[in-house]
Amino acid sequence: MPEQGTVQQYVLLPGGGLRANPSTATPEVRQFFASLGAGEGAAAIEGPQLRVVDSLGPDGAALVEGSPESVLALRRAQPGVRIAPVRYYTPAVARRQAAQRPAAAMVAPGSAVTLRVLSAGTGKAVVGAFVVAFVDFSTKSGDQGVTDAKGEVKVALGSQHTTLDRLYVYPVDAHWSHVAPGFVATDGATVQVQPLDLSSTDGLRHYYANAADGAGSGVTVAVVDTGVAKHPDLVIAGGANTVPGETPTDFGDNGQHHGTHVAGIIAARGRPPKGIRGVAPGVTLRAYRVFAKGSGSASNFAIAKAIDQAVTDGCDLINMSLGGGQVDPVLKAAVDDARTGGSLCIIAAGNSDRAPVAFPASDPTAVAVSALGRVGTFPADSTENDDVAGPFGTDPAEFIASFSNVGPELDLTGPGVGIMSTVPGGFAEMSGTSMACPAVTGMAAQLLASTDALKMARDAKRSDAMLKAVLASARSRGFAANLEGHGLLQPGAPSPPKHR
Repeated sequence: MPEQGTVQQYVLLPGGGLRANPSTATPEVRQFFASLGAGEGAAAIEGPQLRVVDSLGPDGAALVEGSPESVLALRRAQPGVRIAPVRYYTPAVARRQAAQRPAAAMVAPGSAVTLRVLSAGTGKAVVGAFVVAFVDFSTKSGDQGVTDAKGEVKVALGSQHTTLDRLYVYPVDAHWSHVAPGFVATDGATVQVQPLDLSSTDGLRHYYANAADGAGSGVTVAVVDTGVAKHPDLVIAGGANTVPGETPTDFGDNGQHHGTHVAGIIAARGRPPKGIRGVAPGVTLRAYRVFAKGSGSASNFAIAKAIDQAVTDGCDLINMSLGGGQVDPVLKAAVDDARTGGSLCIIAAGNSDRAPVAFPASDPTAVAVSALGRVGTFPADSTENDDVAGPFGTDPAEFIASFSNVGPELDLTGPGVGIMSTVPGGFAEMSGTSMACPAVTGMAAQLLASTDALKMARDAKRSDAMLKAVLASARSRGFAANLEGHGLLQPGAPSPPKHR
């Protein structure tokens, strides 16, 4: 329990949804949010004060900070206002990490070994690669670090001569990931990683070949993520930064590369072998950064504000390759409002090794996506080989990734194992429902571009028509529904929904 007087942050919501209007809030609550947006609401509360940190505007949800006593005073003064805690969400990219240090290393701090990561193509040092050395994979015991300018990383393993259960290497660009079972981690040992070939057929291009320039034209797609960097293969029409305290117009990559990778899967316009191509290069792409600079987590308020802005900006599809945690009233209100406002939120199911579908993908108004993989679309020594798991589909080479969350909330599956895409300054491969989600978003955009659903008024009826048109293209790959939902979206125009 927080100590008395401890300042915390909260999100204030009207009776329903993110905005106070006659259908969601009483006149008293609407007046309160109007005064709050004008900076007067907190002052009207008796007792300890709340400070408004950020808001969606004069009628919208607000981020406030204050003591628990100030929240009690608000609840007493405004019982119609919902008060929610600030919660955080992470990108849905699959990456193994050590959970604990080996016991021997704890008592022998000088027992670190230096490992070196080199490119199998050039022999040059691979800089910035995330290296995980597991002494005991079953307990996730080991050490990890990032390679320096020499491609070197020190890991404390408890011995100068340790045979690892597994060694994982995750380069940040230009190379495939790497797994080495039984790696002998002597001081100075080297490991080589395979360079990317942008002309090769990865998981995404196996199912969705390089699209025509105009594929997805007329559809506007929002990427709610870590931001999108300037890149020769990407055209960003605009966006916003909704992180409280940061510059609203700075929606570039926050240093995590994730959002740029997601954007490329949807809409990259390059051509192999020099560039890469997304599923729907003709869409209008907008970036909404909800992760602070250098941060690996985003608040529910920042995400909700981005969704609200994306709907205001006319985005038809909202890609959210993030999730985690329990059901949250703030994001639930945002996703529900988007659906009511004529937009679809397509959300990654999560990467917790077949755990239940994570929130917000589990919300009934979201479109939840699992990750599909195919043997033969990644190198034999890449970490993607650890993602192969049964049951297998009608095609025995196909599988739902071992990391993918599953459950009855799933709507679709998409290629998410060993996917090449754009990152700041180049290209990289990643795996996760984070990658499957934009593959589905891109194909949904490609399909919707040939229907009349987008011509409808922006309301819940429009959203339903869009989803109906998209799901008409889905085909089972032979998995149970709790693994693939309706299945994989197929290229080609669905039957357009009729409206009056």
